[in-house]
Amino acid sequence: MPTLFTRIINGELPGRFVWRDAHSVAFLSIHPLRPGHTLVVPRLEVDHWLDLEPDIVAHLMKVAQAVGMALQHEFKPTRVGLMIAGIEVPHVHLHVVPINGLHDLDFANQNLSASAGELDQVAERVRDSLRALGFREAAA
Repeated sequence: MPTLFTRIINGELPGRFVWRDAHSVAFLSIHPLRPGHTLVVPRLEVDHWLDLEPDIVAHLMKVAQAVGMALQHEFKPTRVGLMIAGIEVPHVHLHVVPINGLHDLDFANQNLSASAGELDQVAERVRDSLRALGFREAAA
């Protein structure tokens, strides 16, 4: 049975995509830790990041770095955090989050009531920043 993320990638469930390429996608978390919290996900359904081919790991890091640059550009946080937790969905995903401190990476602080409108606006801002930085892969 496909994972939640595979269903989002395949368009069976909605997702606010900010990046698409042949090997990966990036879309906003529906329960963001901070505005701009983005998940970088391989198209290939793999449960644990240790099981990924090294070239896919490298690619995901490049995408996370591009998304992180866009988040830094748009939200001006102290840092952009990167985390691989891998507990909640059995499909590798990198959390890229604009942060001002470690407390911003605490999942107890998820915004469980982020509105569709808020998420749409944030996704557009991230896509605009990716384009402004020259990344053609910014999702349409």
